[in-house]
Amino acid sequence: AQSFSKNFGLYNERVGNLCIVAKSSDVIACIRSQMEIICRTMWSNPSNHGARIVAKVLENKALTEDWKGQVNKMASRIKEMRQKMFNTLREKKTPGCWDHITRQIGMFSFTGLSAEQVKMMVEKYHVYMLSNGRISMAGVTSKNVEYIVDAMHESIHSCPADGRVGYTGKL
Repeated sequence: AQSFSKNFGLYNERVGNLCIVAKSSDVIACIRSQMEIICRTMWSNPSNHGARIVAKVLENKALTEDWKGQVNKMASRIKEMRQKMFNTLREKKTPGCWDHITRQIGMFSFTGLSAEQVKMMVEKYHVYMLSNGRISMAGVTSKNVEYIVDAMHESIHSCPADGRVGYTGKL
């Protein structure tokens, strides 16, 4: 399955596809029949705005190249923020192993912070993330990365998790 929600910024437009590979035409016919039933129960007349936008972009070489450039720019910025976060955590000698910050890919990162550490991040520093420590790297910028790292550093020292301080390298 593939979604274009993030790639094209088309949230709520149900744009994507599902590819299934099968060895026999009998299996394909059965799968198709089941998928049509599932799709019919989910929507009778799906929106088509998002699909039209994606088609327009992908059918035009100039628009496709522009889109690819924007996606690459965003991905590069997120990688840069991951590296800056990692470097700053290391420079501050924040306890724990932080290699996972740069090894992970995508718009989100598991920080390894405990629920108690996350609570402190939210309540004291107003740095928001899921209680399992998953943070949106798209929200980390060159202007706030040091503030976020300072908050992580303080939270780790103030709230040692499970008798340890910081991330151990195991998620």
